[in-house]
Amino acid sequence: MGKVTGFLEIDRQEARYQPASDRIRHYREFTLPLSDAEVAGQAARCMDCGIPFCHGPQGCPVNNQIPDWNDLVYADDWKEASRNLHSTNNFPEFTGRICPAPCEEACTLNLENTPVAIKTVEQAIADKAWANGWVTPEAPETKTGKTVAIVGSGPAGMAAAQQLARAGHDVHVYEREPKAGGLMRYGIPDFKMEKRHIDRRVEQMEAEGVTFHYGVNVGVTTPVSELVEGHDAVLFAGGAEHPRDPQLPGQDLKGVHYAMPFLVQQNRRVGFENHIPETPVEAFAKHVVVIGGGDTASDCVGTSFRQGAISVTQLDIRPVPPKVEDKLLTWPYWPTKFRTSSSQAEGADREFAAVTLGIEGKNGKVVGVKCARADAKRQPVPGSEFILKADLVFIALGFSGPLKEGLVEQSGVALDKRGNVLADEKSYVTSNPKVFAAGDMRRGQSLVVWAIREGRQAANAIDTFLMGSSKLPR
Repeated sequence: MGKVTGFLEIDRQEARYQPASDRIRHYREFTLPLSDAEVAGQAARCMDCGIPFCHGPQGCPVNNQIPDWNDLVYADDWKEASRNLHSTNNFPEFTGRICPAPCEEACTLNLENTPVAIKTVEQAIADKAWANGWVTPEAPETKTGKTVAIVGSGPAGMAAAQQLARAGHDVHVYEREPKAGGLMRYGIPDFKMEKRHIDRRVEQMEAEGVTFHYGVNVGVTTPVSELVEGHDAVLFAGGAEHPRDPQLPGQDLKGVHYAMPFLVQQNRRVGFENHIPETPVEAFAKHVVVIGGGDTASDCVGTSFRQGAISVTQLDIRPVPPKVEDKLLTWPYWPTKFRTSSSQAEGADREFAAVTLGIEGKNGKVVGVKCARADAKRQPVPGSEFILKADLVFIALGFSGPLKEGLVEQSGVALDKRGNVLADEKSYVTSNPKVFAAGDMRRGQSLVVWAIREGRQAANAIDTFLMGSSKLPR
């Protein structure tokens, strides 16, 4: 424990943002980082609890040793803090930016609504490690002669690839898109995480022996059987891309889109890629309505503002949650409470307890969204109907599992009741003993930190399958 009375003497402090009026003019990250002294002060607030729920299953899926590196930062040993952090998390600069920080909700100090700023400290450690050249390739001393194919280069695929390459296996990552990163690159906007963070990890992994194959859509351009026959093990890490379909009347009107194509187009534009449709979806000078209350919906809000939308309204079927949760009922688990994302704070109107009844149109184009107030059972209240003006509507209701066409259907692997690839959380093996699955493709739509955990654990399982035992951490 760094400073015994730190949590009593030092107030919680988070990194600030550029003003909304400034940040909506660009797509770069807009967080204003704390100084080293301020970060050390936040680390000093850690209580070194007897049972640190922050890095237990409730708080951190990758089991970051949070009290340990808080103490190291307070002691000004940033390099050792980086080593400790990287021992459990392959990509802390990713999670430090885009993880919602369940660790902070699980912090003992959150009982007083002042948790340690864990996410801020984590990002500061990762960024300092890169700035000082402490992140270097860790190539294996010997090679095993075994080859592994990984389908998908999102956080699960990247984590598994890095671990398996460090174990000495010959790892080949097959990616459908022109660049690696999965939805981290193409779904999450640059203003939340710039893609240079992914690029330098790819360079590190290539130096460790990972080979990336881009533009390869396994199950479409390349048969699954070719990978299974040509490698000693195959890992499916293709994510959960199938959008939830609300089947709304008028959903086929011009101007109504699923969220992900809109976000992907803008990310390609920022990344100077040429894979943009001739008629791109743009929010400039339009009234935008976003259906959904999650992170993807929030990303549509922020992107719409940056494209010059006149107004953005977000619809959430849930009632307005409490400002502060009942700690004795929820802690240390993730609570339902009123949260405002940085994108929502840029000027979005938020409609809670709103059921979307259909899309209104004129001459084949969307002109409005018909809604009603929701009752306790999330059913429309008769007589409460209202219409929101809309020139552009985004459906952002999450994902219902992996795409079945191509990879999944061609492989013939068994699926669970939810339509995800069936594999348990220990062996990660599918109904084909040579094929494994991890990340959102296995567990369903989830967080980046869960994908990293699954990639690491799947790497351990694959290494054990190939070698009989494994020294890779789970």
